[in-house]
Amino acid sequence: MFYPFDECKTTHNAMRIVKEKAVQADNIRVFIPSKDYETSQSFYQALGFKMDYVSEDLSLFENGDCFFFLQRFYNHDLANNLVLQLSVRDINEAYERIVNIEGFDFKYNSIQEERWGKVIFLWGPSGELWQITEFIGN
Repeated sequence: MFYPFDECKTTHNAMRIVKEKAVQADNIRVFIPSKDYETSQSFYQALGFKMDYVSEDLSLFENGDCFFFLQRFYNHDLANNLVLQLSVRDINEAYERIVNIEGFDFKYNSIQEERWGKVIFLWGPSGELWQITEFIGN
């Protein structure tokens, strides 16, 4: 017979073992879907990311120590539920860059003040949401 709590105990014990022997991670990179691959490539370059070719269906984007992959793959539900946070040192500089991007179907809001900092919400050409954030003390 299956008892959900027995599975939780097993999972918890497994987590304890994994925690003790954990591999030290040094980076995590997301794979962003694209409705129109070439348009998304151009958009992210206009946003200030450097693009490197990986394959016909995959590009690596870089800005400072931040990286992400753009893939020639699109799923509406994935794209419209994908949220990424990009931490910046100067939100005003980021906003000026965004407002000067032309020729793409995307939307954004103005800078909003929060108790922890400032944020711009930007929806990319495939519907992905970016929270561009300047944290207090950054």
